Amino acid sequence: MQYLALLLPEKMMRYLATLFCLLLSLSTAADAKGFNFTDHMGKKLTLSDYKGKWVLVNFWATWCPPCLKEIPDLVSLYESRNDVVVIGIAMDYNDPKTVLKYVKSMSISYPIVMGDKKIAAQIGPVSMLPTTYVFDPAGNPAVYKVGLISRESLEEYMRDYSPPKPQNKDRGPTIKRKEN
Repeated sequence: MQYLALLLPEKMMRYLATLFCLLLSLSTAADAKGFNFTDHMGKKLTLSDYKGKWVLVNFWATWCPPCLKEIPDLVSLYESRNDVVVIGIAMDYNDPKTVLKYVKSMSISYPIVMGDKKIAAQIGPVSMLPTTYVFDPAGNPAVYKVGLISRESLEEYMRDYSPPKPQNKDRGPTIKRKEN
């Protein structure tokens, strides 16, 4: 690697490192096409159940201040948009009852899954909390973020990367101009 660094300018090395990280993250997130979870109410959750919707899988913990800070934005997003599904994966807990107390006290209305390493492995790496994975309406991995996420940034991303809506071919009646 040192030899390569001598041959390539610093800007090119940063570009290659970024490209390598991007490819690495895409390959790990690509495995998530078939996740299969059971939420705290006993309901089965699979990615294919949500075709046509954006799916956000948010890994969080009760002891994590940034996790707790982003939850109101996720609840608001989930409750106000029909094209978004949020699935919360509670990690690093001792007692599920503690998690459920937080769910109730924070009025979390989206599904909660009691997570572990096996659950996380269905989605991708979770090196830090919070971590959020986003799948597009076709069910493809779109992006993931380690750290605090906001409703505003999620909506901006979804707006920028939403599939184009079909154009209405019927433009209404044709208006003919009077000729003099």
